[in-house]
Amino acid sequence: MKILENVLLKNLTTMRLGGPAKFVIEIEKPEEIKAAHEFALEKNLPIFVLGGGANTIAKDEGFNGVIIKNVMKGIEATDSVFAQTLRLTRSLSSEPRNDGRERDGLRENTSVIITALGGTEWDAVVEFACNKGLTGIEALSKIPGLTGAAPVQNIGAYGQDISDTFVSAEVYDFKEKTFKTLKKSDFGFSYRKSILNSSEKGRYFVISIALELKKGEMKRPFYNSIEKYIEENNISDFSPLKIREIVSKIRADKLPDPKFEASAGSFFKNIYLSEEEAKLAEEKGLPVYHGHDGYKINSGWLIESAGLSGKLLHGFRVNEKAALVLINESAKSYADLASARAEIITAVKEKFGYTLEQEPVEL
Repeated sequence: MKILENVLLKNLTTMRLGGPAKFVIEIEKPEEIKAAHEFALEKNLPIFVLGGGANTIAKDEGFNGVIIKNVMKGIEATDSVFAQTLRLTRSLSSEPRNDGRERDGLRENTSVIITALGGTEWDAVVEFACNKGLTGIEALSKIPGLTGAAPVQNIGAYGQDISDTFVSAEVYDFKEKTFKTLKKSDFGFSYRKSILNSSEKGRYFVISIALELKKGEMKRPFYNSIEKYIEENNISDFSPLKIREIVSKIRADKLPDPKFEASAGSFFKNIYLSEEEAKLAEEKGLPVYHGHDGYKINSGWLIESAGLSGKLLHGFRVNEKAALVLINESAKSYADLASARAEIITAVKEKFGYTLEQEPVEL
């Protein structure tokens, strides 16, 4: 466990805003989270669990408390359908074991449990799964951030959400001061929402998560931008690795890499509609996407159609290729961000009647 003092939050968040945090504690082993909690309690300081900083906005005054970061890394896979049989077979055999971690040639629809420690880069988990020919998270390629943060806002992209494959998470409960296993049903998943960013916000530290994936591939129809890419490039291979490649290219073309350009990824949530609202929107000529998770309008389209694409607002550039993204080109304060955000929300509200909601959480 490493304890650091007076660390600037602009160096820990990808929007590169924010003053100093009084303490930052890096968790290297599961048992250290309990010690970090006790450290904060002894000093009577609040706790904030920070992932890769890609979905967090920090304020100028900083944070007079303890920032806890999970730096534990690791991924493994277990064939959930045949695991018990395999273990029994191996116990009766002298053949070498590989614990199910490098098994190839799995049959179509074979279920596999992927377990990843919370400090692992999320995209490393997607790459691991795709290399094994497992479907379920390939459309979530190149989403920045850590694995422990993935279930917090139920990350999603191109028609997939993490809740689609989520099984459970090992957590530390700050309220009850104990370690627990939370199942999918405990999380209350919905669009960009779970108990971790709503009713139980700040209560749990995610040590690891488990996902159930399958040998196979995504089924058409795909998300519009993927379908367009497939048609333009005459692609017939829909394997997890190919979809990952396609998504990676689409994202690279549209979205800035937060390692090189300061941004927090998608800054606004998409607009979800009821069936009746969707019909009314379509009658007005608005592009409504019909997905497995309901009806929605891409907020990026609304921002672009409001005439804001490419605009510089208070030091923030509305990304020309993906208007959902704000790039911090010269802003130095949270006040600049608040002003830019207000202008965008007002413009969309006045033109279309929809109120945009910010996606990144705030310290």
